Amino acid sequence: MTQLVLAGVIGALFALGTFLVLRRDVVRVVWGVVIISQAANVYLVTMGGLGGGVPFLPDAHGGGHGGAVNVTDPLVQALVLTAIVISFGTTAFALVLSYRVYEEHGTIDMNELGDSA
Repeated sequence: MTQLVLAGVIGALFALGTFLVLRRDVVRVVWGVVIISQAANVYLVTMGGLGGGVPFLPDAHGGGHGGAVNVTDPLVQALVLTAIVISFGTTAFALVLSYRVYEEHGTIDMNELGDSA
């Protein structure tokens, strides 16, 4: 049931991000890219497994040594955490660039920016 709800949330996030990327406003395009990247992060965490145990304590679930234990992959979580930090930095940079474009041209509408170039 949890994976079904997450699949719906991921689909909604990708749809919203795609809708925002197709707008004419530069700031909305930046936010659309951010939402798509966060949807990809949620997808990666979901595919990494949600119902596993702690990877460093296999005896906590009675698996013992050499027994098969369902554990959550920590590599996916580390990858997503790194992606979130990098995404935060690039988002801040893109918003600052959008502000500079607004200061230079007086607009952030992409059609008007294309006409002035």
